[in-house]
Amino acid sequence: MQPGLPPWWRDEAGVDEPALPLRGTVAADVCIVGGGFTGLWTALALKAREPAMRVVLVEAEVCGAGPSGRNGGFVHGYWASLAELVRTLGRDGAVELARAGERIVPAVRSLPDDVWLREGGMLMVSAAPGQDAAIDAAAAAAAEAGAAEQAQPLDADAVAERIRSPVFRRGVFFPDGATVQPARLVRALRRAALDGGIVLHEGSPAVRIEDGKVGTSQGEVRAPEVVVAINAAATGWRPVARHVTNFGSYVVLTEPIPELLQEIGWTGGEAVLDGRMFLHYFRTTNDGRVLMGSGSGPIGFRGRLDGRFTSDVPTAARAERGLRRLLPGLGEARVERAWGGPIDVSADHLPFFGTVRGKRIHYGLGYSGHGVGPSWLGGQILASLALALDDEWTALPLVTRSVPSLPPEPLKRLGGGAVRAAIMACETAEEEGRRASLPARLGAAVPRLLGSQIGTR
Repeated sequence: MQPGLPPWWRDEAGVDEPALPLRGTVAADVCIVGGGFTGLWTALALKAREPAMRVVLVEAEVCGAGPSGRNGGFVHGYWASLAELVRTLGRDGAVELARAGERIVPAVRSLPDDVWLREGGMLMVSAAPGQDAAIDAAAAAAAEAGAAEQAQPLDADAVAERIRSPVFRRGVFFPDGATVQPARLVRALRRAALDGGIVLHEGSPAVRIEDGKVGTSQGEVRAPEVVVAINAAATGWRPVARHVTNFGSYVVLTEPIPELLQEIGWTGGEAVLDGRMFLHYFRTTNDGRVLMGSGSGPIGFRGRLDGRFTSDVPTAARAERGLRRLLPGLGEARVERAWGGPIDVSADHLPFFGTVRGKRIHYGLGYSGHGVGPSWLGGQILASLALALDDEWTALPLVTRSVPSLPPEPLKRLGGGAVRAAIMACETAEEEGRRASLPARLGAAVPRLLGSQIGTR
């Protein structure tokens, strides 16, 4: 199927009347650039702490036009990533971050609007022998941290009690997980921001970001504190470019198939992902559809966001093949829509937050395909940075760690592309029951040898 925008999410949610573009010069205490999850959560956090503060948010298109409005809608913190976090942050830092992430779902739950929040937990499954290690590591990491309840190992029969598939070998269940309709969540946050007195200007792309002011196509915001919350659109921005790149991520969405979901026993609302490096992620919707995503799209170059990220037929096809292989019980359920776009992937797969040296320009990005939930943490962190606070938020490893660098261009694009192809070849071979070629195995080993990560898990 030919992928295209807008996502089905936006069609289902509907849109509110756009805010007027910025014209002329206005003053604010804080100017936020970007009307996705991170920017909106930041604005709400600032007003919650300083109700008299004047916050102006400028958005290039409409709120949620970027990744916030087209993702899979998985809401969770970091218990599912604990094994990788321990290697990156150490056990204490990893557990600290996972505990902080437990506050994400309650924050979404507290919103007055219906965002299709379904707290069914998250299930990671092994769909090939090589994925067993990821399942085992996730359960072991939680047990070793004294939090075994956060990652519950399941054998094949226990997995089948939640969702039946002949390829699922075993799994691990994370209670701290939910799903939402992401466009509804954007709309809820946008409405809360407007109700809270935040000044919003849509159709106002930032063309100039300087210390103390943000210039848009038709105006300027003068503010002593500036927050840049544009995620994938920031990967070519000099202060952060060496730490992040873009990947394409695509989803397909079926027609409503509630009867087939009953047949395979998938009625608990669990968000599901497999153990691949370029993972498949899948969930159901309130009207009985299945969304299947693949984080195996192209790698960006110098931050350019071009048609490769929105019209990538091969990646959309991989998502549909994943649907057919992983959930054969759904038969030939018709795929109605496909869409995709860029996601910002950091060198260690964790978002990072900071302040440009010598300036009062704050930033956060690098969610690496896991941003719906952690963007709430990002909002708390960026609010604290803008308020110049040393608190529990700015003490998190998302702020304090040393973020590794990626190779310079064109090595970032060329080398990343070669490793991506090698990993995908190995994962495909394994799923087909054959041994990958030696060049593919060698290429797939490069990130581990260099101490970096690639892919979307």
